[in-house]
Formats: sequence, structure tokens, C-alpha cells
Amino acid sequence: MRPVVAALLRTELRYFIHKTFTTVFLGSEYLSNWHIDAIAHQLMRVHDGECSRLLVNQPPRSLKSLSVSVSFVAWLLGHDPSRRIIVVSYASELSAELHRQFRMVIESGWYQALFPAMRPAKDTGTELVTTAGGSRYATTVGGTLTGRGADLIIVDDPHKAEEAQSETARKRVTDWFGGTLVSRLNDKDTGRIIVVMQRLHQDDLAGHLLQAGAWQHLDLPATAVEDSDIPIGKHRVVRRRAGDLLHPQRESKLVLERIKAEIGSLQFSAQYQQRPVPLEGNLIRRDWFRFFDQLPAAAAAGYVVQSWDTAMMTGQANDYSVCTTWRVIKNDYYLVDLYRGRHQYPDLRRAVAALAGRYNADAVLVEDAGPGMAMLQDLQRDTPNGMPRPLGIKPEGSKADRMAAQSFRIEAGQVHLPADAPWLDDYLLELLAFPHGKHDDQVDSTSQFLKWAANHPIFDDLELNIISVGRGGVRLPIAI
Repeated sequence: MRPVVAALLRTELRYFIHKTFTTVFLGSEYLSNWHIDAIAHQLMRVHDGECSRLLVNQPPRSLKSLSVSVSFVAWLLGHDPSRRIIVVSYASELSAELHRQFRMVIESGWYQALFPAMRPAKDTGTELVTTAGGSRYATTVGGTLTGRGADLIIVDDPHKAEEAQSETARKRVTDWFGGTLVSRLNDKDTGRIIVVMQRLHQDDLAGHLLQAGAWQHLDLPATAVEDSDIPIGKHRVVRRRAGDLLHPQRESKLVLERIKAEIGSLQFSAQYQQRPVPLEGNLIRRDWFRFFDQLPAAAAAGYVVQSWDTAMMTGQANDYSVCTTWRVIKNDYYLVDLYRGRHQYPDLRRAVAALAGRYNADAVLVEDAGPGMAMLQDLQRDTPNGMPRPLGIKPEGSKADRMAAQSFRIEAGQVHLPADAPWLDDYLLELLAFPHGKHDDQVDSTSQFLKWAANHPIFDDLELNIISVGRGGVRLPIAI
């Protein structure tokens, strides 16, 4: 081995992961990608003492176990054979397989040349002990750890996928983690824990840890859900845009769409997008919604209402500005379009006017609070041609209270969603996750519309004339 290669393998974990892959999966092609660099960077922060609690969420078959439970452990013990490491998985078969892969690496000629001080003294199949007194101990969730201590604990996929919907099974994992596993750290101040897993449920171990806080979180969905900057090294960042694929060489958009069709949107959202929601929903239940392939004939006599929840901040962590466009047919409400984006004020104002014109809206609702107040006053003072004068809606109570007050309309089957729309999955996931989801802008737009519609069950001619003043007082034909 050339000295320069040996130096890179000793100091750069990302290159060591590459070498490990070609050793464990002999003959397979290694496809380098930035997300492996991102994992390696966070693992190095753990090694350097910059991070003591690391949570990594990423899709299946994206080298998470090889990177963390095999490569990183071998690399650590190579540098310090006295380290004591516990590696936990949900099943004995997975635990044994990862231990076997670890042994393949440390028994290779290149590894022994790289780290001559790292030598096994014994190996029982679940525990390898080094001549320096260090060890790698492989166990399963719920396994006996009496008398064992660790400098580093790695938890690799702690849940069985088929048990993820069981509250009892999930609680067994979180209880064992908090009650047994964490206490195995030799030094509670300097001991480190890494959890790497695909998401399976809102209340899985990752969800439990995120609620607890104080964990460094590397979130790697198969398709980016929003713009983000992801560190991949010191002073090195990958700028990921919403819609960007994690590893298009391995899983293209077509492949991901096929997987989604095969396993369903809920399971795909959890395992591949790291955005789990309960099967049944929280405040809003999935089976309350009705779905349509095309609008009923009565839609020609209905009315179009747009409901805006605006946000003036454009940061990656901020909510979106959202417009839901509804067709109102008596007491039934058909969601025909959803617009979602982050804009500075001038662009947002143009978007409001453009959408009203595109759908020939009869009413445009704008939240009369926070950032919506300035928008509302501006548009009422100077209403663009082609849109009605916007109506201000004063929010009353908390977001959860407002949605709860309107939830019976969804339960009664009054809310109809298109059976196929590019935005449908994101809309459903946010509503079903509420009030525990990351964003609630689509929820707010929906509850605002439902409250207003409940007080305007039928448009009379006088009201239509008032609403249509912004278009010259003329009732225009509606076409979606």
C-alpha cells in the first residue's frame, strides 16, 4: 500500500468507508456520494468529542450500517484498540451479520498493515476482545448487558419494521434504551451514543430522542423536502434544494416512484422520507376524507374560494405561504389546487393576484393577523384587476383549536380531495401529523377556509356582487 493511500485511510474516514465497502462487498461497484461524506463528517465530530449524541436518519440500503456499525468501529479500534464499543440492532441475525462484516475488515491484509497494534485476543461471535483490552460487543434490543460498560454505544435500526405500529413494541425499545442501555456508558460525561435508523413511526426511538432534544440530527430523506445546507467536512457544505434526490445514481426518481407505488405513500414517507405519520392520523383521521377522480357536474354551479396563510420569512426553517383553492358545492368542499412557496413580499403579492386570476376566484381569504395584515391592507387598498377584493379572516384561538373546531366537517365527509395530485401526499401527511408535524401552514389554510365556508353556506346574488367588486361587479364564469 502506497504511503499516501495509507495516510488517507488513517485520517479520512470517508476513504476508509470506501475501502471497507470493497472488502465486504467484493466485486460490487462503490458509488461515491456526498451523503456518505456527511455521515463520515458527523462520525468524526463524535470521535473528536464535538458531539456526544448523534442521530442519523436515512433510507434503507444507503450504507448507514456499513458506515457506522462496521467501518467506524473498525477505524476507531484501529486508532485505539482499548476502546469498548457496544453495537445494538433489533435482531440477532442483523447483529451477527454486522459483526461478521467487521471481522472481514479487521482480518484483511490492508487493515492489519494499516493498524498493526489492533489485534484480536478472542472472538465469541458476538464479542471481539482486543489484546489491548478493547472490544466490540454485538447485541440486540432487550439483550443482557449486566457487567458490561462502553465508551461508545451504537444503536443500528432498533425497531422491527413489522412491529413499528405496535405501541407496546415501540415502548419496549425506548424503555430499554433509557433504562438499561444508556446506563452502560463507562463515563456519563464523555461517553458517546450514536443512533442510526430509518424512521418507522412518529413515536419510534428517533421520534423519542428528537422530542427529548440535545441530539445532533443528520436528516437524509430520499428526496429533499426543503432547501438545506448539509456539512460534509470542515468548511465544506452541500446545498440541497427541495426535490433533490439523495443518491440519483442508485435510486433515480423513477425508481423511487416505483418503490412508493409498491409500499404505499405512508410507508415510503416514513422509511424513505424520514417523515412518519400515524396510519390513522392524529387530530384529523385519514378515513374521514372523500376522494374524487373528477369534479361532479354540479361543480358548474359552484363557487371558487381561495384561502391564504401567508409567511414573510423565507428561511429554511420557516413555514411556507400556502393557498388552498376550493370549489364549493352547497355544503361540500372540493380541494382543486394547492400552492406552497417561500417568497419575499413583492413576489408573494404577485402570486396572490396570479392565482386568483388563474382560477377566477369568487372569494380570496387572507389571515388578518401577523404577516397577513400588511398583505390584506395592501390588496384591499389596491386590488389588482382580475381578482376580488380580499376578505380578512381574524384567527381565534390556537392553531389546534381552530382545526379541532372544523374537524367535524371533514369527519362528516364534506371535504373532498383529488385522488391524484402531485401535492396530495404532502398535504395529507401534514394534516394527519398535526399538531405534531414540523409545518402547519396547509392546516391553517384549510381550517380558515372551513370556518369561513361554514358561515357562507350559499352565495346569494347580493353577496356575489359585493365579492366581485374587484372585477368590476360582474359575475364571471367559473372554470377549473
